[in-house]
Amino acid sequence: MAVPPIQRSPHPAGLRHSWLLDVVLGLLVLVALPLAIVAIPNTLSVVADLLPGDFDQIGLSRTHGLALPALMLTVPLAAVALRRMKVAHVLVAGLALVAVADAAGGYAASELVVGVVRVLRGVGGGLIVPATLVAVWDRTPALRGLWAGVLCVSLLEAQAFALWPLVDVTSWKVTLQPYPMVTGVALALAAAYLLVWRLAGRRPAPAPDARERSRLLLAAVPAAGIAVVAVSTASAGWGVVPVLLLAGVAIAGLLALGSIGRAEGRTHAYTMVAVGVVLLPSTAQVTLVEMGGLGGPGLRGLWTPFGVAALLAVVAGVGVRMFAKGAGRLAVPLGLLAMVVGLCSVRLVVPSADGLVLAVPFTLLAVGATVAVTATLGEIGIGAAAFGLSLGVAGVLAGYLLGTGVQMWMLEGVGSRQELVDSFVGALHWWALVGGFLLVGVIVLAAVMGRRPSREEEPPSGGEPAEVAVSVGAGRERGAAREPVTTWGSIAPEGSPAPEEDDPDEPVPAVPPQAPSPEDGERS
Repeated sequence: MAVPPIQRSPHPAGLRHSWLLDVVLGLLVLVALPLAIVAIPNTLSVVADLLPGDFDQIGLSRTHGLALPALMLTVPLAAVALRRMKVAHVLVAGLALVAVADAAGGYAASELVVGVVRVLRGVGGGLIVPATLVAVWDRTPALRGLWAGVLCVSLLEAQAFALWPLVDVTSWKVTLQPYPMVTGVALALAAAYLLVWRLAGRRPAPAPDARERSRLLLAAVPAAGIAVVAVSTASAGWGVVPVLLLAGVAIAGLLALGSIGRAEGRTHAYTMVAVGVVLLPSTAQVTLVEMGGLGGPGLRGLWTPFGVAALLAVVAGVGVRMFAKGAGRLAVPLGLLAMVVGLCSVRLVVPSADGLVLAVPFTLLAVGATVAVTATLGEIGIGAAAFGLSLGVAGVLAGYLLGTGVQMWMLEGVGSRQELVDSFVGALHWWALVGGFLLVGVIVLAAVMGRRPSREEEPPSGGEPAEVAVSVGAGRERGAAREPVTTWGSIAPEGSPAPEEDDPDEPVPAVPPQAPSPEDGERS
């Protein structure tokens, strides 16, 4: 007799908790991503008066700055490890390291302990940043726009968030544990995400392919080099010219490394380098110039413009991802041009005793960066996205080096307090000029290199497209290994589940031919 067709359940496994997974993941991104980025600024000099007399303040300040090198070295390695590790487990591990660093910070009594705490904090942040990117990648499109917006807002406000807990403190150790309650909330959300992820069917996260993993490992090389240069310049007392030259070489090296791979991947890499070099180093200087002791409104006067910029940036990220798909070639240069206008406005309105006017540069910088990053994320796969993220995080330290060189140049020969303030403001204005020209150069570079096909995009000799050649060649030899035509994230429709990747070590079972039905013989 005929076998009735299999009736599928109206509630497929893993879909009943999908909306809950998206909600928990969105909350986790809102809390964990800023917590990871806030570890970057080195704020120990703000509480230098509270340090014990037997501490080497200069050496301790250098040790406190180890969080950023640790973070940027961890990001590419964590992105590679996410191919074998579950993203929920990596998120929990990263936040657990941040919690351990917070707890250990209260017992820091030597330079060695401070260095260990800051390295743990950087490693934890380096696990969180790529893990959140992978976690949102194949979820609802709004989450990817939310991730880009929160990342850019975190870079915009990292200096202010790092300084906020230090107002009227009585212990310098607050710099090592600025937000212990927020860390606890983020860890609880990560645990909830792990639970809901299990209930939703443990859906596998997308992962970079072999070629992209090689590029990610390659991205760790310039990150290590920039870290060594940064530590050397801080400890050896290098002059202005060597610092500026090394910073320029570091930025050029990151852009050169971003030129490998596919055309759309290059545009994303250039964009991430530009955002990393410009956004946080610029707003960190603006925040310091606008402190109350220098005639500005202080941190309390900055929260309103920061809040306006953050809201508009998140809305812009979600809006571009939801309603402007495929507009990358137009949105990316427009976003970077908005950042250029924001830097021009910095030269016009900073310093200002009225904090509200700062909403103009903050909004232009945050919204412009978010639009550019979100637009490029919509046209690439997860491997290229993680590669660009790795270069962008390294670009933050390169931007700090460049900004430090400009400040050293402007502060030479300063004698009085007023000259010191004027030199800081002048350094900020020069930095805004340099950053603006850098962004314009990246726009031109992306326009030229973003359209040039790479070797891996060129069709095989014979004129056939690569996909056709693969599909035709796959049927010529029965024993040939299966070769995928496309990678996940390139042409898969929005909202479709990520296909589970075959393990190359497992044998492919042969499919037997369909057996004839007994009814066929009876009918004949």
